[in-house]
Amino acid sequence: MNKNDLIGVVAEKADISKAQASDAVDAVFGAVADALKAGDEVRLVGFGTFSVSKRKATTGRNPATGAEIQIPASNQAKFKPGKGLKDAIN
Repeated sequence: MNKNDLIGVVAEKADISKAQASDAVDAVFGAVADALKAGDEVRLVGFGTFSVSKRKATTGRNPATGAEIQIPASNQAKFKPGKGLKDAIN
């Protein structure tokens, strides 16, 4: 399922237009991204938790040349599914 498919399902289930569903989906994604950017955790009970994980700087290798390269520290978004989601897919 891609974003357009999700918008179509939201529009159908909520009985709203695709334009309104698109705005709603964009608002949810934006709110999650803003919360993660601020360093907050987003918990959706029964669905899961979005959080930010800090990745340390490391030294890697270029597989083509074998030269060492520095990989900078970065923040990574993580998702941990909740019990409701796990039960739904199992």
